[in-house]
Amino acid sequence: MPMIELIDITKNYRTALVETCALDSISLTIEEGEFVSVSGPSGSGKTTFLNVAGLLDTFDEGTYRIDGVDVSNLSDRAQSRIRNEKIGFIFQGFNLIPDLDVFDNVDVPLRYRRLPREERRQRIVRSLELVGLGGRMKHLPSQLSGGQQQRVAIARALASTPRLILADEPTGNLDSATAAEIMELLHELNEQGTTILMVTHDPGCAAQANRQIHLLDGRLIDLRDGDAPNLRLTQLHPAAS
Repeated sequence: MPMIELIDITKNYRTALVETCALDSISLTIEEGEFVSVSGPSGSGKTTFLNVAGLLDTFDEGTYRIDGVDVSNLSDRAQSRIRNEKIGFIFQGFNLIPDLDVFDNVDVPLRYRRLPREERRQRIVRSLELVGLGGRMKHLPSQLSGGQQQRVAIARALASTPRLILADEPTGNLDSATAAEIMELLHELNEQGTTILMVTHDPGCAAQANRQIHLLDGRLIDLRDGDAPNLRLTQLHPAAS
């Protein structure tokens, strides 16, 4: 069963004077356990695509299934439950709360799930040890390097044991050496069975995914096959190994 199945997804933004098509009839299937990168120029629709995939934004037309569940017409509460149970988010800006230490930052999404205190503690310790920060639990974000803060963000995503990780420019604020470490960690998670969908502007990072897709003007294209920018694809092929 596919982890993500988008069928003819369209998203428009409207103002009093203009309507902009952010996503133009996108169809895409991502199987469980895949590592997929999404790249494209600024304004191509990458952020909107990730927000729709993560149930952070709505869409106007089409069908969206996550792990076999049609989320197209679910209530906000039902979508929130799927987000909390199935999806982990990694953001470019880390999105850590500056007044909370590392332990409590990882704890935030677990509290929303109302998990017992001891189970939360075990999950937090396990996820921080996995990313190499078991000894930094009481540090504030300001006491960490950029790479360490991104590791906290990854630990926060992992603590919920998601089957799908959505990563928005996870190496965008990092130097090349630290970015390589973060990519290695994502590969390790993928090898353990986690499905990863990563938006990135870095061609080197994009090429490390098992499959690459491209967005241009809200449409999916495959530049490897020489497709013209105005050709809409409904079937993309795995990147060459």
